[in-house]
Formats: sequence, C-alpha cells, structure tokens
Amino acid sequence: MRGRPLRFTPRRDAGLHAYERALAHAGLSPVAGVDEAGRGACAGPLVVAAVILQGGRGKIDGLTDSKLLTPARREALYAEIIERAYAWSAVVIPCHDIDRIGLHRCNITGMRRALARLGKRPAYVLSDGFRVPGLDVPALAMIKGDQAAACVAAASIVAKVTRDRIMVALHERYPEYGFDLHKGYVTRAHGKALAAYGPCPEHRFSYVNVGRALRNNGEVALVEGTEGEVPGEGRTEGARA
Repeated sequence: MRGRPLRFTPRRDAGLHAYERALAHAGLSPVAGVDEAGRGACAGPLVVAAVILQGGRGKIDGLTDSKLLTPARREALYAEIIERAYAWSAVVIPCHDIDRIGLHRCNITGMRRALARLGKRPAYVLSDGFRVPGLDVPALAMIKGDQAAACVAAASIVAKVTRDRIMVALHERYPEYGFDLHKGYVTRAHGKALAAYGPCPEHRFSYVNVGRALRNNGEVALVEGTEGEVPGEGRTEGARA
C-alpha cells in the first residue's frame, strides 16, 4: 500500500512520541517502528527489528537513535523495551544472503519479515529512511526516524543490541578480527586484520574491500565510512561491489 502522510507534521520539539500520538488521534493505532543495524558493516549479519510501544504508563524514557547511546545505556533500554513493549521482533539476515540477494533487498525484505512477526498487527508503520513497499497498512519513511519517533528509536536499539551480541559471539570464533570492538565495520584495525588474515566466512564478499582482500592476497584499501564505533580510530566502511 502506498505510504500516506499525516495531515500535519509534528514539531521536532514535540517529543519522540508526537507521531504516535498524532496517528492515534487519527484512529491509526497501534503504530510500529522498524529499523536496521549493520547496513554499513562489511562483516556479520544485517539485523532488522520492529517494535510497537505501549502508551501511558508503559512509556519508556530516554529513547533515541541507538548510535547516540553508550553500550551500557543501550543494553539497559533494550531490557526495558523487551519487557514493556506491546510487541517486538528481530530478524537476522546472514552475510551470505546479503552477497546473494543484495543489501537493499535484504533490508526491505527484513523489514517486512520483522513487521509480520509482531504479535499484533499495526495500523501504521514508521520506518527509518527507507519506504517499505508491499505492506497492507499505510506507512511513512522518515529521515532520521530513530531521532524523531519513539517506536523507530526502540527498533533501532533492539536491532543494534541484537547485532552487537552476535558480533561479540563471533569474536570468540574469529578473535583475530576484533569483532567485539568494531562490530564488523571497517575501522583501521579491521582493515589491518583483513590485510593480515584475509576474509573469514562472516565477511561480505560482495563488498569491494573484502573482495580486494581476497583477490590481492590481503591488500586492503580503506575508504571513508560512516558507522565504525571504535573511539579514536579512523572510521572506514566497505562499499558494495
């Protein structure tokens, strides 16, 4: 169904729950937020989460874009979301599906799957950045939605914490790459590990830097990126081939 805009746009200073309140007043409730984690990484899965929050006393304070939170605060909010949300789900899309199908298609399909797994059918969907075609309810794609709508912020936290835990577990299997620190994003330390060891099965071989590491016997070119999270390190991201 084609996305349907609100009759008015809530002001940014109206708070993260303004969109959900406006939609509820229009009879469009509950509202689900959907977001992903790992889109910019060159190793590990893509994780997509969907969340429907409760209103009133079920309101969760401190929600925002997961990347703006400390790991400890993300974990605390994750536990609160899981306990108090009306419904939530998370879908893990492995790296080989990203190589086979393509990142964007995996992202959109993952959003549809996460929404379908919710225990309650939403009346409206808010997504971060990308429109989600093929839904049977109206939806709105929001630029920086995880900083504008509470349910999208909650979804970003669930996706981020779920993926970070996976990457920490992968560090136990592949400790030489430092997945517990950079979570699969191409920091300089990750680039050096790729140069020294080549890619492992958890790398995305359709990405330029991973493919180059494989072809050139470990010679990795670093390119500017956006989402590495190791303080003090140059942040770089692998682009898809």
